[in-house]
Order: sequence, then C-alpha cells, then structure tokens
Amino acid sequence: MGTITSRRRADGSTGYTAQIRLKRDGKIVHSEAETFSTKALAKEWTTRREAELAGQRARGETLGARMTVEQMIEWYQAQERPDNPWGRSKRADLARIKAGALAGKRVDKLAQVDFIAYTHARRVAGAGPATAANDLIWLRQVLRAARVALQVPVPMQALDEAAEYLRNSRSIGKPKQRDRRPTPAELVALEDHFAHRDMRAQIPMHDVMWFAILSARRQEEITRLRWEDIDTAKGVARLRDVKHPTKKLGNDRTFRLLQPALDIINAQPRHKLPDGTEDPLVFPYEPKSIGAAFTRACRVLGIKDLRFHDLRHEATSRLFEAGYSIQEVALFTLHDSWATLKRYANLRPEDIKAR
Repeated sequence: MGTITSRRRADGSTGYTAQIRLKRDGKIVHSEAETFSTKALAKEWTTRREAELAGQRARGETLGARMTVEQMIEWYQAQERPDNPWGRSKRADLARIKAGALAGKRVDKLAQVDFIAYTHARRVAGAGPATAANDLIWLRQVLRAARVALQVPVPMQALDEAAEYLRNSRSIGKPKQRDRRPTPAELVALEDHFAHRDMRAQIPMHDVMWFAILSARRQEEITRLRWEDIDTAKGVARLRDVKHPTKKLGNDRTFRLLQPALDIINAQPRHKLPDGTEDPLVFPYEPKSIGAAFTRACRVLGIKDLRFHDLRHEATSRLFEAGYSIQEVALFTLHDSWATLKRYANLRPEDIKAR
C-alpha cells in the first residue's frame, strides 16, 4: 500500500511525497517514492504505480523488471538511512543522473552503446574524465543494489564492458592528483587582504585561513568544532561525524592541536543564538560562504588555481617538513591510511634538509 506524507519546503510551499513499499516474508523487496506539489497528484501517481506493480506480479514478472533508470534511482534513494546519511556530492550526482539522458530508458534494455553515448554526451557538455567516470560508479552502485534487493536482471556486464572501452579511449579516468600549495607570497597577499576585509566582514577569514593551515581541517570540519570539544590542557579536540566512506554519524575522532591553532580558537568571540543562549560552535559560519570568500579573494589578488581545500595540503606538508612521522601526522589529519594521506603530502624538493 502507498502512503502520502506532507512536508514544508524551504520556500514555504508544501510538498506531498507518495511512497510505495512492498514486502515479502516481512522484508521490503520494493520501495519507490515521488514528490508532488498537490495531494491529488500524489494520489494519482500512487494509484497508477500500484496498478502497474500488481500487473507485473500477475504476469509473473520480477518486481522492478520494467523500471526505468529514473525509477530505479528513486528506489535507491529511498534506501538512504537516517543513521547513515549520504554525502552532499552523492545526492547531487544521483539527482543529476536521474534527470539525465538515461532517465526514461528501461534498465533491462540498456546496452553498452547507451552507457557510451551517455558518457560522450557528458564529456561534450564539459564534464571531465573523472566526473564522467563517477557517474558510471554511481550507476553501478544502483544496479548492484537492485540486483540484490529486488532480484531483477540488470546489465552489469554491459556497464563494465562500456566502462573498459571508455577507459581505454580515455573518455573516463581517475581524478588528477593535486599538488597545489600556496606560495609564501600568496599567503602574505591573502593575509593582508583578509586583515583589511575582516574589519567589516562577518567571517574572520584571516583566522579561518590560518586555522585551516595550522590544524589541517576541512572547511566543513572547521564550522562544526564545538567549544565543549576543545581540550586546551591536552592540546586536542574532538571532531564529530568525521568524513568516512561508509560511516559518518557517530564517527567521532580526537585530533591533535598545536598551540598556535589553540591561540586562534581562544581569540574567537562567544557568539549568541537568536534565543540569547551561547552558540556552541567556535566558528559558526556557513562552509560554502568560507569557500566563496576564499575564491573571491584569490580572484581579486590574481592568484590562479588555488582552492580552500589546498590549505589542507599545505597543512599536511608542513607537518612532514617539521619532522613528524606518518603516524603522528595522521593524528592531526585523521587519515586512516598512508595511501590516502600521501596525496596530501606535497613536499617541495628544496625544503628537504641535508642530513
């Protein structure tokens, strides 16, 4: 049976989400949902889809066998669990694929030529090899999940063969490893720019920039730091819900903080919430606003190809240059493996001391 729930949108309007879940032996074997602007449209969709699914069962077809790419991605999106939410990029990528050229095609009819044509169209539209490859990775996840949970035939071999062809023709590939670090002159220019700007700006970008370099924290992580999680005496801090490929909520980790980073924290004012209580966050700012402010500053100063995330590369490289071991650097950056950590170790040959 289908259910309809209403939810207030950010713009003040009401959306009506119709969801259908079918169970077999107490387990959910099929789930899909769609949101509409009126309750009547949600009811109409529910009635139509329930009739289609009933027809499939009557014909002895496996549930989901006639699903389009759009419908299968909708089913997959409904599997997201509140206790293990997806990242922003995964949600955005799936939404784009669901609305793309493959959306209306039946999954069981997809062939190599469909995946190849889709990828070539993405490249023509401006997507790079890594971005186009990422689309195929998400499609593979959706198909694998449907094959296991719905027991429907999916064209895994066709997708894998298309991906191999696209890799060999260099239409898709791995992302290029960045080794960009700000030069001393660029840091001085940014420091001067933010020092003058911060007197009239809401975000103290001078402090945020240097805290990123001194702590090796991502911009999202900086804005999640809480006063209660800072241990000045031990020189450590707890970061909640640390980025992880499979587990995020509850993945709290403790990282090392050197005194210069602690000095920046202690220099921050205690902000107030609208209700008059104290804001628990040390840097209560929007992560995207931090990135946008940094990008604007680079554009004004004529600094090319420098991103806020490159400050994490700078921080990691400085720790190695200071003589910390791999295990010690990992206690600052919270990387779980050397394979991941070494991507951030962009050492300059001229900075290696003679022994």
